[in-house]
Amino acid sequence: MRRHLQEVAGRKGPVFLGCLLLLISCVTYAEELNRGQRYFQGNEYERALAVWRVLEADIDSLSTTDRTRYAYLRGMTDYRMSLRADARHWLAIARAYEQATPGGIEESWRDRMKEALKDLDNDVHGGGEGLQADAGTK
Repeated sequence: MRRHLQEVAGRKGPVFLGCLLLLISCVTYAEELNRGQRYFQGNEYERALAVWRVLEADIDSLSTTDRTRYAYLRGMTDYRMSLRADARHWLAIARAYEQATPGGIEESWRDRMKEALKDLDNDVHGGGEGLQADAGTK
């Protein structure tokens, strides 16, 4: 019996180790996301952005809710640092995640995201008011 257990443990040991490492890495990614959020909330945008850039390669390892939070925080960090094209990209991703799986971000964040996207969309589509005024004078 003992020998049988040793054989099973010998064969299943690498699988168990792999599962354990996967679990640890997921916790690490979530911890990194939390650390970046603390930097963001502390107005330490450069540090937050450094965390986001490292975490970006492993975004698929985050849960759906954490991906939404990552995209929102990354976009708002870029927005506050005047990296407008990147901000628009990440906030659009956050909006898509939130539409696909509601509840990933809190209501006040959704409101801020909508306002920021409205501002950022003006960079691409123009303000609209000035264009309408110019069209009426011609």
